[in-house]
Amino acid sequence: MRNLLEVKNVKKLYGKKEAVKGVSFEVGEGEIFALIGPNGAGKTTTLRMISTLIEINGGQITRGGVDVKKSPEKVRELLTYLPDEAGAYKNMTGISYLRFMASLCANSDEEAKKSVEYAEEICSSLGDALYEKIKTYSKGMMRKLLIARAVMTRPKLAILDEPTSGLDIINGLEVRNFIKSLTQSGMSVLLSSHNMLEIDYVSDRVGIIDKGLLYAVGTPKELKEKYNAANLEEVFVQCVKETESKTGKGGETA
Repeated sequence: MRNLLEVKNVKKLYGKKEAVKGVSFEVGEGEIFALIGPNGAGKTTTLRMISTLIEINGGQITRGGVDVKKSPEKVRELLTYLPDEAGAYKNMTGISYLRFMASLCANSDEEAKKSVEYAEEICSSLGDALYEKIKTYSKGMMRKLLIARAVMTRPKLAILDEPTSGLDIINGLEVRNFIKSLTQSGMSVLLSSHNMLEIDYVSDRVGIIDKGLLYAVGTPKELKEKYNAANLEEVFVQCVKETESKTGKGGETA
């Protein structure tokens, strides 16, 4: 499997504080890769660096061989990013919002039309609500609309920050199943979550991150076997403790 994204020893400083401390991993074509860890672990900072929203202070990120730091404009054409706290124009209807966003991204009316048709297919469960104002939407409805907007251009790489945060069981399951379906068309997905149990369900591989350090990378099955754990929450606790006991402060093992 060819790598679509490569992150090598990437670091991020905020003043004197090192928020990300030499993180390395890769995402293959058609793969779902998840960064998992508690709030404040460095997940969102890492995603924002990959998305070119903030500059890296060390290391290298390449998307399809294109350097994020040297050619950010070109990289932005190759991916899409959905933040955790993303919003939409609430006085627009759902369909109007999709059409508006498609018009900003497309190179032609025909391309915009195809993007909107794909987005409608993605959020078909909204039904007639797609023609109602967004201010009437529940959080679950809003999240479905935003995910549809994020991937309607069919990017090679979709970056989703906490895509099911705040959703109930039914809506969360629907979003997870949709994320899994994206890879059937060849799309790769990089996502973050502090919900390690749901990541076990949706991801091909995961990276365990905490305090800006990447502790382990592997498939959920590999990691559970390695740490003799029943789930990824237990894997997280055990691998962090094990690494910190060896180094005295924690370190990257991936």
